[in-house]
Amino acid sequence: MTFQDLNLNTPLLNALEDLQFQTPTPIQEQAFSAIMSGKDVVGIAQTGTGKTFAYMLPILRMLKYSEQKNPRVLVLVPTRELVVQVVEEIEKLTAYMNTRVVGIYGGTNINTQHQEVMQGLDIIVATPGRLYDLILRRAIQMKSIQKLVIDEVDVMLDLGFRFQINNILELLPVNRQNIMFSATMTEAVEELIDINFKQPQKISVAISGTPLDNIEQRGYKIQNFHTKANFLRELLKDKETYSKVLIFVGYKRMADRLFELLNEEFVDECTVIHSNKTQNYRLRSIRQFGDGFCRVLVATDVMARGLDIENVSHVINFDTPEYPENYMHRIGRTGRAEKQGISLLLTTEKEEENLEKIEYLMNMTVPQYDLPENVEISTVLIPEEQPKVFEINNPGKQNDEDAPGPAFHEKSLKNQKVNLGGSYRREIAKKYKKPKTRGDKNYNRRNKKK
Repeated sequence: MTFQDLNLNTPLLNALEDLQFQTPTPIQEQAFSAIMSGKDVVGIAQTGTGKTFAYMLPILRMLKYSEQKNPRVLVLVPTRELVVQVVEEIEKLTAYMNTRVVGIYGGTNINTQHQEVMQGLDIIVATPGRLYDLILRRAIQMKSIQKLVIDEVDVMLDLGFRFQINNILELLPVNRQNIMFSATMTEAVEELIDINFKQPQKISVAISGTPLDNIEQRGYKIQNFHTKANFLRELLKDKETYSKVLIFVGYKRMADRLFELLNEEFVDECTVIHSNKTQNYRLRSIRQFGDGFCRVLVATDVMARGLDIENVSHVINFDTPEYPENYMHRIGRTGRAEKQGISLLLTTEKEEENLEKIEYLMNMTVPQYDLPENVEISTVLIPEEQPKVFEINNPGKQNDEDAPGPAFHEKSLKNQKVNLGGSYRREIAKKYKKPKTRGDKNYNRRNKKK
């Protein structure tokens, strides 16, 4: 099947021709008729199979020209980078259409976005937090939303957007079409679907948690952080093989630490991205990595969701993530658009339980490889790896159960008031007397008699 076989109009076919896309992916082919029917749809497909086009093609096919100011299509995504990326994809598809698209996300001036949405729009792509802020400002009315798309909802729930998502859903019209796509399904996501979706049609191109066949996975058992860093140094010396490497770590502090170590040896070849970086820095880092100015990008798990960067040669999992779904999204950054990709998974002894969870989700074993002999084994431990010392008994400390706590203090002398009862009130009344007012007839009469 080609895109010509789908019920697409001429503007969309021309846009796809400009992009040199001819054949729809399985998820795009199966989702088209389901979404066109107007039913609620839940799609499960591996990362990198074109889920954005899968829901946008039928939506744009049904979207008619309108001059109304309020949006008709709402797309919720977890991160700012994904907002920018989805907006760019929609703009490519609407090159021959008169469609107004706006991206809303935090980290930028809310007043500028307020003015932008007030000018009118058809499609709004937003993160839940900033969208909810604009709704409270009455900048956006949700009453005209016809189609809701939730992309990577499990990340939004993990990031603490449950409150905003629930409130946004309550403001949307009851008669709307709900669409959701994801590579993995969690219990929290299924609960959200049960509450808000009406008998959704489920499209499953692959079982939840199934990796792409064109991604080769390799595992390495490595003792500690610095040994892992030494291993990466040896790998990255081969610039031809490791031409575009995406390295994932679990924490922002770890990301900065690893970036500093790698940047010492590979100057101007590395960049880093995580949520503590400014929005301009994050977008610039992705652009530099995507355009090839930097061949190594160190990123945290939040950045793994939805990033579509072409020709990533290797994904290196510097740590083994606690949640196996994060591993699926990490390795999905390579092997995109049916190209070959390689994923490396580095596991310490403490992380072996996480490895078992990943293998259980994928229903397969990650092949293990021996560490090259030229990699230096380090004995230096970072603070997070050092054993914690617990004091079992300290006889030098005496606990006085009757002693006042640290917040206890004696009242100052002026605050030690005593209840003086009625006599005190009479003394105060005698001292300050009743104010003389022109409306007090009795007071004025007494003054005339005198």
